[in-house]
Amino acid sequence: MSTTTSPPQQATPNEPSAPLAAETVFVGQFTDGVLDPAQPLLGPVRDGGHIVANTAPGCWGPMITPSLRGGHEVTRQVAVAGAEVGDAIVIRIRDMSVTSQATASGNDRMVEGRFRGDPYVAGQCPGCGQLNPATTVEGIGPGAIRCQQCGADASPFEIIHGYTIAFDEARTVGVTLPEEGAERIAREAKRYAATPPGSCQNSVLTLAPHEMVGVMARLRPFLGQLGTTPAVAMPDSHNAGDFGQFLIGAPHEMALTAEQLELRTDGHMDIDAVRAGAVLICPVKVPGGGIYLGDMHAMQGDGEIAGHTCDVAGITTLQVHVLKGLNIDGPLLLPLAEDLPYLARPFSGEEYARALELAGAYGMHELEQTLPISVVGTGPDLNAATDNGLRRAAELLGLPVEEIRNRATIAGAIEIGRHPGVVQVTFLAPAERLEACGLRDLAEQQYA
Repeated sequence: MSTTTSPPQQATPNEPSAPLAAETVFVGQFTDGVLDPAQPLLGPVRDGGHIVANTAPGCWGPMITPSLRGGHEVTRQVAVAGAEVGDAIVIRIRDMSVTSQATASGNDRMVEGRFRGDPYVAGQCPGCGQLNPATTVEGIGPGAIRCQQCGADASPFEIIHGYTIAFDEARTVGVTLPEEGAERIAREAKRYAATPPGSCQNSVLTLAPHEMVGVMARLRPFLGQLGTTPAVAMPDSHNAGDFGQFLIGAPHEMALTAEQLELRTDGHMDIDAVRAGAVLICPVKVPGGGIYLGDMHAMQGDGEIAGHTCDVAGITTLQVHVLKGLNIDGPLLLPLAEDLPYLARPFSGEEYARALELAGAYGMHELEQTLPISVVGTGPDLNAATDNGLRRAAELLGLPVEEIRNRATIAGAIEIGRHPGVVQVTFLAPAERLEACGLRDLAEQQYA
């Protein structure tokens, strides 16, 4: 259920009523896996207001729920008052907490005969042939997800090597469980997953995987999905340059052309720096922007190399601001200082003094002022994603791509968000160039 804190606006005679922008929009409604710009947005939230969401677990639950058409189950989109196409929305991640007590994950295998072209989007029952069938849960373990109509095993995916992991009360550490513990949790999967009331996904905990036992892991939650609505309808998990490739000429109703895929907003990043304290700047490609979020991960190393990590339910608070006329193609990120690559961290006063002394020995008496920025790039593979990020950075700052390459080499890094095709091009950018595009104040506030 979505509610707002503002009272309804009174319409004047002969004029249509318009909703007042709310200070806070609470979101508990979810999409069916599709980000559709034709669907009405929630809100609006005021420029400078807050969005609070109780999100559902991401990948695995929706993946074994073929009625969902996107591979994830993200929140319905929220409009931001005053956001117009060509603007950007600054999203400050104020708070994030894990509510799940446990989750399960692992490497996946697509099951032939249970989908049409794309198992994330077009699950199909192998028994009755129904597309995106409704399912029921019968028992626990592999084979528990059954077609509601004919009773056939209908999950388009299965776990080939997985684990069930339980978390401590403070949500600081987790431990992977043996078969008995995994099955105990599987019998109360919804409770341990803390699935929000508006969610319709089957819980991955039902499958009780237990191939990896007794492994400790630290929790550091972040959002795998956070962004704005694309200008064309697409599955939520495919709103990126890598997964989006599967939509080009696909044999299902969500098929896109290569040109339509350029209308994406790259909200599906799986970048572990998108966590509490970070600032994300997203393109506006539909009126109101349409902020959505979900796919919270309890932890993940760079690259998400297993294909999946520990998807959890959680509560996130965002603060949003409209940045007029920035006209970016994809997301920009100001990570926490501790998440920056070593070479991209702001210089200390002592370092600056040493550099100024060195410069003076060669006849220079001032140095370029710089601030960190991280430009997200996506593509069908890591090389293409890097090229995309470099091009976006060059266009943002009005610099040659070759200069961005040099800066990212000696004063930054290329970081892998998700294998196969999401990267961060992170580097120290000229402060005057950031000021020209309206980003200097944000960067200075973040790294003061």
